[in-house]
Amino acid sequence: MTAQELRTKYLDFFKSNAHSVIPSASLIPENDPTVLFTTAGMHPLVPYLMGEKHPEGNRLTDVQKCIRTQDIDEVGDAVHHTFFEMMGNWSLGDYFKKEAIEMSWEFLTEVLELEKNKLAFSVFAGDDDPSDKHGASAPFDEEAYNLWKAQGVSESRIAKLGKSDNWWGPAGETGPCGPDTEMFYWTGEGEAPENFQETHDDPRWVEIWNDVFMQYNKQRKKEFEEIIFKLQCEGKSIPEKYYKYEPLKQKNVDTGMGLERTLAIINKLDDNYRTELFWPIIQKIEELSGKKYEGNERAMRIIADHIKASVFIIADGITPSNTGQGYVLRKIIRRAMYYMGTLSIKKGSLVSLVDIVIKIYGDFYDNLKKNTKQIEEEIKKEDDKTEKSIEEGRKAFRSIEKKKPKEEPITGEEAAFLHQTYSLSIDNTKGLAREYGRKLAHDFDKVAEEKMKQHQELSRTASAGMFKGGLADASDETKKLHTTAHLMLEALRRVLGEHVQQKGSNITAERLRFDFSHADKMTDEQIKQVEDIVNEQIEKNLPVTMQEMTVAEAKKLGATGVFESKYGEKVKVYSVGNFSKEICGGPHVERTGVLGKFKIKKEQSSSAGVRRIKAVLE
Repeated sequence: MTAQELRTKYLDFFKSNAHSVIPSASLIPENDPTVLFTTAGMHPLVPYLMGEKHPEGNRLTDVQKCIRTQDIDEVGDAVHHTFFEMMGNWSLGDYFKKEAIEMSWEFLTEVLELEKNKLAFSVFAGDDDPSDKHGASAPFDEEAYNLWKAQGVSESRIAKLGKSDNWWGPAGETGPCGPDTEMFYWTGEGEAPENFQETHDDPRWVEIWNDVFMQYNKQRKKEFEEIIFKLQCEGKSIPEKYYKYEPLKQKNVDTGMGLERTLAIINKLDDNYRTELFWPIIQKIEELSGKKYEGNERAMRIIADHIKASVFIIADGITPSNTGQGYVLRKIIRRAMYYMGTLSIKKGSLVSLVDIVIKIYGDFYDNLKKNTKQIEEEIKKEDDKTEKSIEEGRKAFRSIEKKKPKEEPITGEEAAFLHQTYSLSIDNTKGLAREYGRKLAHDFDKVAEEKMKQHQELSRTASAGMFKGGLADASDETKKLHTTAHLMLEALRRVLGEHVQQKGSNITAERLRFDFSHADKMTDEQIKQVEDIVNEQIEKNLPVTMQEMTVAEAKKLGATGVFESKYGEKVKVYSVGNFSKEICGGPHVERTGVLGKFKIKKEQSSSAGVRRIKAVLE
């Protein structure tokens, strides 16, 4: 089965079950400061999972492109990826566990025709504790357990697992969450083990699908508010018994099936990189290096994975830089280049892989073909910069080395510094040490690894901290700034010209960051004009209304919007009085009078031909 056949089978199956097919959203989250990239199929749908009405209805299905970097150190094995596609189906307050499990079973066994005796399932075991006088946090998911049995699944093939395995959410400390049920397929030789409870950790059981049941709202128990606050101040973990799980008014189903893993299983491959989604790239790497895949799997997998992720990120509008998404892009491009060096591939060859990635995916993701030239240019530019950075790293190494007595070794701490500051790999530092006749400290590898992990942990902690705000909370302040962005865009178009289009935004409860197409720096007079226009509309206390229509109808109406591709055939058009009309997903306030006073704090360049405004409501 080809990747396109698998995508089509999935979407057609759920379409036949009354789901609307929606297109993949951008890898760059719109109006969401919580994460750098779209990391899962649920991410673009958060407002609708929180109660916003989706224009395509309450049953949806899609194939969502995703980027995850938290597992980047695992990339190089047979199953982990930075870029991947997630097939999903969604119920926004419509069907629940029964229908979700029945459809999952039917798709696996009748559409994909997977062998029933090689399937196994896990459900949430519950965290009931009879000795806990405060009561259980969340019970055993007996309903999911019995529903799998009703499909004819043996009890021995249904494992009961805890929160670390079978629980989703909440995104922050509190909020929507619930149990999930995961589906596994045996990829080992011979018959699958009968007792899944005992063997679920065997790597030959590969998870291919996950149904999340958002049925609870996790909240603090009022009597423990002071204790929770004290524990948070002390940086300590908070016991589950201090929280309660209340049933959600809108219960949702959120599922995710990994395309790459499923494709490998269907085609009886034990290595995702041997599927058609990777193998043409691997073959080109073999040609460039003069080496075979066997014996060089890790390096070739990393190169293939990272060039693919880079192509998709650039196509969605990000360029390499030292911050945010651009930093991640720069890191994975340079990492791919490093591993090309380990295979003795000629410098400047990474760009030759771009065309292969586009051939694999271009028919399904048409923005790749449209942006081919820019993608290639950015890869080439970064290749040149990498060479310069390595040279700077070499000079920094020499500077460190010259200051040390000859008998003093190079330390792991110094190697980690060179990596974090100059992107000089640990292996490069070892090579330079050999070149200049320097010994390595006896604990070089251990210290370097510890320092690198600390750096990664800090990055992940920062990301986790970010995950507590933004649209996931749908706070009043966020709604206000989201609505203000509509007013500001229209004001910018009136002051600067109709060429102005939104190029991205990032909203927290405190401020609005907004990127827009415009070549020149705004003058003080233009900034004041935009402020005055926006504040005039706020003072008028204009109503904010919404209509659902097709994209064609929205354009005919004169609505602006550059994100319509992610919403499907029907879109929501939000009108602010007669002042602005814009395609958007929400959320918004009901009238502009509640917004306060609009103030632009900074106007600066974001990238070539794109300006950035930071603004607040006072």
